[in-house]
Amino acid sequence: MFKPYGVIPALVTPLDKNGNIKEQALRDVIDYTILGGVNGVFVLGSTGEIYGLDFEQKRRAIEITVDQTAGRVPVYAGSSEITTRDCIRLVHLAEQYDVSAVSVLTPYFITPSRTELKEHYKAIAASTRLPVILYGNDDRTNVGITPDTVEELADVENIVGIKDSSGDMTKMGEYIRRTKNKEFNVIAGRDTLILANLIYGGAGAIAATANIVPALVSHIYQSFVKGDLAKAREYQYDLAPLRIAFGLGTFPVVMKEALRMVGIDAGDCLPPVGPMTEENRSKLEVIIKKLGVYHIINH
Repeated sequence: MFKPYGVIPALVTPLDKNGNIKEQALRDVIDYTILGGVNGVFVLGSTGEIYGLDFEQKRRAIEITVDQTAGRVPVYAGSSEITTRDCIRLVHLAEQYDVSAVSVLTPYFITPSRTELKEHYKAIAASTRLPVILYGNDDRTNVGITPDTVEELADVENIVGIKDSSGDMTKMGEYIRRTKNKEFNVIAGRDTLILANLIYGGAGAIAATANIVPALVSHIYQSFVKGDLAKAREYQYDLAPLRIAFGLGTFPVVMKEALRMVGIDAGDCLPPVGPMTEENRSKLEVIIKKLGVYHIINH
């Protein structure tokens, strides 16, 4: 049974001003994160602007990621759409590139009942041989996944985990507690709760900050595994200001601006998301310099 674990960056999708994928920049981000010690890469998440890419761009993003990763770490592919049919279509696309697992966000815009949501995920899981990771991001979709639903879906053979971006530690704790005797893994999607997830029995994090400071995020996990909780806590403290700084611009522009400061030009976000203000960009620069990764990459 496939086990998602450790630190997995939710990769940005570098784009030029016309919305085309900047292939070399995506390859550079992948290499930078793997060099930082991550345990996988996650392409086409919300950080990767999956919601705005067309089908061909999604295909190409997966293709580049699998090619550049070259088997060094597992590749997780986002397969999130509004309808069950379209999610299955993306899952089948991911299958063509032999990714390790797919992740499926709850539907957005529509608000399915608990029964409908459960059947949605069961149908997706039944359509594929790939491991499936549920993905809850209540703030973005206004659709939550209850602990009851997770407990039931954890019994589906190839539903192997959940990425929880709710930011609700009680909910994440219940996911963990109620599936602790199943082959199911709870992954933190809120970067301020990585250590909390691990201490409570979770498996790791799918972390947007790992685009920018992969080594720091990896140190949280590695220190925990070694039993050095004090060190893991210090690393978590060090990471917090960066995650909180994501509010300095419209999602996900701060991640791309931070990567530009690191030394990788991740380009622009899809409109209507625009650039950061100069004032907020200066605040972000202070954080990046304090983290020691300002212009760490020199091309």
